[in-house]
Amino acid sequence: MSAEIFTVTELNRQVRLLLEQRFPLFWVSGEVSNLTRAASGHVYFSLKDAQAQVRCVMFRSRAQSLPWQLENGQQVEAQALVTLYEARGDFQLNVEGMRRAGIGRLYELFVQLREKLAREGLFDAEIKRELPRFPRRVGLITSPQAAALRDVIAAFARRAPHVELIVYPTLVQGAEAPAAIVTALGTASARNECDLLLIVRGGGSIEDLWAFNNEAVARAIAAHCAVSPAPIISGIGHETDTTIADYVTDRRAATPTAAAELASAGWFEAAAELAGLTGALRRSMQAALETRMQTVDRLALRLLHPAQRLASSRQRVELLTHRLRQAMHQLTTRQRDRLSRCSGALSALSPLATLQRGYSIVRTADGKIVRDAGQLAAGATLQLRFAAGEATAVVKQPHPDLST
Repeated sequence: MSAEIFTVTELNRQVRLLLEQRFPLFWVSGEVSNLTRAASGHVYFSLKDAQAQVRCVMFRSRAQSLPWQLENGQQVEAQALVTLYEARGDFQLNVEGMRRAGIGRLYELFVQLREKLAREGLFDAEIKRELPRFPRRVGLITSPQAAALRDVIAAFARRAPHVELIVYPTLVQGAEAPAAIVTALGTASARNECDLLLIVRGGGSIEDLWAFNNEAVARAIAAHCAVSPAPIISGIGHETDTTIADYVTDRRAATPTAAAELASAGWFEAAAELAGLTGALRRSMQAALETRMQTVDRLALRLLHPAQRLASSRQRVELLTHRLRQAMHQLTTRQRDRLSRCSGALSALSPLATLQRGYSIVRTADGKIVRDAGQLAAGATLQLRFAAGEATAVVKQPHPDLST
């Protein structure tokens, strides 16, 4: 039986499959050369060492996520898949991720120190302290020239401008940085003048942040936490960066700005709460004032100006005076009419009226009215009263009424 015959396309496909199955995702180190950036955003380059080189491709989605600029001559470690570009039969690497050379070793040192200090209990949650809600003085362990310091100052100015900030200057990068950080921590502990400390530094590569993965720095932070009442917040690098210092401090923040926001959270929340209460009080006072204003308006409708009240009283007095005069006139008229009637009746019943008709009143000498002639004796003196004038008479002979 004759051997199987492959086409070139089939051969390249089979080789590609064998390569991809044989070599899963792995790391390879080398120097970048022949770097080309296509209009599509894909990056093509070679990785080489002293004896060999291999073609590489880093597709746009991976290249855009690279946190630094890839250049020729850089020593890198690439995480890649071995494959074959079938159309040309070219052996190449599809690069999935990349880091600068030496990071792998640094990461190993990082993990070793982290495990060592974790076994000693430096990261234990029960030794972490609560942050003061209202710190009045905050210490900043950072470089005076760092952008991180400006970010922290800006955050406090925006959220809690009354908080006093004290800078304990230190290097934050380089071989001398760990000793400088330890010294700054010692100064802050000795002066004991802050309610809270912030250790901050901006973002960078693992090498840039390596001072904060130093064992002496970690132990200095732990020593401060053991003797000083001021808790420590770390805000080192970007959100994805984590250092040994972050594990030892009382609280980790993603960035320097986030550390400042965490430190000022109590003041910021209190200010927001105060603003809310101020608004509620303003609304309550406004509602109460409006209610009082309505009450005043209602009372104002019942309240007269003194001049108006006097004018109203004057009009009432005049009206009452007029009514009193009318009543007095009517009463006088009625009394006059009554008097007139009584006078007429009295005149009709008066003895004088009887006398006007020709009658007279006879009285004895002692003034008694004589009604019966039988009461008289001859020679008695009588007083006679006429309608006009009087006279004296002497009885000659009385003639009594014998019929009674």
